[in-house]
Amino acid sequence: MTTTQTPTAPPSSLEDRTAGALVGAAVGDALGGPVEGWTPEAIVERHGGRVRGIVEPFHRDNWRTARPIAPYHKGDGHVTDDTLMTHALVRVYERVRDHLDAYAVADHLVPDLITTPRWIPELGAEALPLQRIFLAEKWIVARIHYGHVDPREAGVGNIVNCGAAMYMAPVGAVNAGNPRAAYAEALDVAGAHQSSYGREAAGVFAAAVAAAFKPGATPASVVADALALAKDGTRAAIDAVCSVAARYDDFEEALVPLREAVAPFDTVGPEYRNPSLGARRPSRLHAIEELPVALGMLLVGRGDYRHTVLGAVNYGRDCDSIATMSGAIVGALHGERAVPAEWSDEIAQASKLDLRAPAAALSAVTREVFARDLERRRAHEALFGAIAGA
Repeated sequence: MTTTQTPTAPPSSLEDRTAGALVGAAVGDALGGPVEGWTPEAIVERHGGRVRGIVEPFHRDNWRTARPIAPYHKGDGHVTDDTLMTHALVRVYERVRDHLDAYAVADHLVPDLITTPRWIPELGAEALPLQRIFLAEKWIVARIHYGHVDPREAGVGNIVNCGAAMYMAPVGAVNAGNPRAAYAEALDVAGAHQSSYGREAAGVFAAAVAAAFKPGATPASVVADALALAKDGTRAAIDAVCSVAARYDDFEEALVPLREAVAPFDTVGPEYRNPSLGARRPSRLHAIEELPVALGMLLVGRGDYRHTVLGAVNYGRDCDSIATMSGAIVGALHGERAVPAEWSDEIAQASKLDLRAPAAALSAVTREVFARDLERRRAHEALFGAIAGA
């Protein structure tokens, strides 16, 4: 008896997975933007059910004056600062063409934010990126450009949030398949922006993206690699959330249990727009909410982009960043084909941004960096052999 096997999809290339990571992140960002800051219940009331795709601004035509998010046009397929910062970091890699550190932030990212006008989708105009990013990101400019602080320590004193983690996907891509190297590089880069568990989350998110590039990687293996590197409250929060998430395969059922699991580690409190007095302060016991929930939704979604990202979006709270992170990881796992083209094409058109060009540029840099790493490794092997004896 002869059986016919269904042909399997060809292995994703570095270029395809990098496109998946960056396009997947941007699509998650744009889907989550219009409902950022709201509860799952408020999202259902506003949209008559769960968000299932690209939606209009939460306040419809009153977005220009509605508080607390005016004057940003969140919705209608517009990416937010998560994507703008991600693309800015890619441009730094294009200039340096090697691994980055906090000094690369000072020498290249800060000038990019304050000197070159770019199209800002939520403003519908060209403007300096500095005019769009929030205070936690403006901190980089204030501390480094105006305060002349050592870039490695510039993040100390900033509010501890997901500001650095949200744009670390490029670090994971450049260190594709090497979570430990991604973790170390992201911690160095993020030192210019964040401290404490905000900086730790940046390292762990970059590691998760790098882990997703591994051949045969799965949502479970990505979480395992993240847990192997995470420290303190960040590790405890990921473990708690993912232990709960593993019991679900429907995000509708998982929304409340995931929030309950991360709540003991989250300093913001139950009202996202009314943080507690202890919110966003340094601590070894706490974690940002976004990364553990993103990894939890990765498990709930079983690696399916739609289910994973829509779960992140409908979670509410800081859902654009949660969806950015989960979208990047699923995209790195499966390549750009995992990201629905009807979403990515509409978002690229609405945002007037080429979502694929940064990925192509970053892939070329990644190959160059690997060649440099190999050359450096071989040089060290020769030196160590001379030192220690063959």
